[in-house]
Amino acid sequence: MDQILILDFGSQYTQLIARRLRSLRVYCEILPFSAPVEDILSRSPRGIILSGGPSSVYDKAAPKPDPAVFSLGIPVLGVCYGMQLLAREFGGEVSKALQREYGLGKVKLHKGSKLLAGLPGALNVWMSHGDEVKKVPAGFKVTAAASGAGISAMENTELGLYALQFHPEVHHTERGVKMLENFARGICGYKERWTPASFLSESVAEIKKQAGGKTVICGLSGGVDSSVAAVLAHKAIGDKLRCIFVDTGLLRHGDRQRMKEVFHDKFGYSVRIVDASALFLGRLKGVTSPERKRKIIGHTFIEVFDREAKKIKDASFLLQGTLYPDVIESVSVKGPSAVIKSHHNVGGLPAKMKMGLIEPLRFFFKDEVRELGRSLRIPEPVLMQHPFPGPGLAIRVLGEVTPARLAILREADRLMREEIQAAGWYPKIWQAFCVLLPVRSVGVMGDERSYEFTIALRCVSSVDGMTADWSKLPHDLMHKISSRIVSEVRGVNRVVYDITSKPPATIEWE
Repeated sequence: MDQILILDFGSQYTQLIARRLRSLRVYCEILPFSAPVEDILSRSPRGIILSGGPSSVYDKAAPKPDPAVFSLGIPVLGVCYGMQLLAREFGGEVSKALQREYGLGKVKLHKGSKLLAGLPGALNVWMSHGDEVKKVPAGFKVTAAASGAGISAMENTELGLYALQFHPEVHHTERGVKMLENFARGICGYKERWTPASFLSESVAEIKKQAGGKTVICGLSGGVDSSVAAVLAHKAIGDKLRCIFVDTGLLRHGDRQRMKEVFHDKFGYSVRIVDASALFLGRLKGVTSPERKRKIIGHTFIEVFDREAKKIKDASFLLQGTLYPDVIESVSVKGPSAVIKSHHNVGGLPAKMKMGLIEPLRFFFKDEVRELGRSLRIPEPVLMQHPFPGPGLAIRVLGEVTPARLAILREADRLMREEIQAAGWYPKIWQAFCVLLPVRSVGVMGDERSYEFTIALRCVSSVDGMTADWSKLPHDLMHKISSRIVSEVRGVNRVVYDITSKPPATIEWE
């Protein structure tokens, strides 16, 4: 299958490039910036994209690709750091900018550009750089400029080299997807129409090969990711799949029952329910650090699986529904990016496990997983469940996690989801949840003074979870949610709404 390769130099937006290409039905893979040219050629790419990154090209330890990448005769697109890399590699001048550009900026496009063909003369774009190209290399022409001065795009059509100083993959850049389409289909000649379902038979074969006839345990949560991974694996290995559902005591209302109804009662899978809530809550007692919570939950989760695996004959592999964003936000496994937060499905797992790891969805985005799930005929209510973090409600109870605080949060979250679903807003929101804040405020309930907790509502709209904006819920809906929580949940006398986008915030509070 034809593909576009992305070389990762550590940008937090790298996987967004992949996401935008895939939305165009263009298949792509991500390799580390240091991938040998033999690895690159083995994939027969139609084009190569150099991502952005936090480094400066003039640093001694600046990441650089195999020099042979530029002489393969394959079109190359440099984005941000990738543009500066191209400029320096071919004799241009790159230096520290007088003023760092971050956020929205305006660029004027010059005529005659293949990469920017079919676009208007001026566009708003997303900038994120502290260095700039002062002079383009010989043979290159400037194709866009910021405020009529700064070099924002360049290309050398004879060498098949193209570059953008801004980020076309970020949704704030107007017509950014069109730029990527121009590169992939117009310049690279990519003709196929890729879909997640295209990988169905290949994924099934890969799981079957990796399992090698051994038993595979699935850490089933009932959410979208583990559900699709389980059905995919069952298609590959049938009864060799053993599903284990761990009740950590950190679940939402109804999670355990829904999992049982769908996978045990409807699908007829072998599902073992393990109530480990006392173990998890005991180890979280007194813990307030978000990272410590995640680590404790991750390690305890593996411990429980190791214990349960010993009860299952020939259990050799653990199946997980790890997705792209999980990998990105833990640490870039392919480039020199910075750690934002650890993820219990990724950080440290292989070193701790006594089983091999099978992650068939590791390089898929959430909407692609849902599309794959539909091809597997998984019920829509399962596929449309909002994302739920592995650490569960533990990272939505800010501060110490106690049974009493969990009970408050669980009930508030149930009421919020109930009202959102009744109003028809659930499918319009990427993720909706409540957060219990570790602060109390004065209130009046009845004729008495109250001093109770505050619940924060967090509802965001997104395509892939990499960027998100807060959902503009109708005021009457927010009023109803607030009224029900304050009236029906003992221990809460105040409800607030989080109106922060990602970035600068993350979707979860911890």
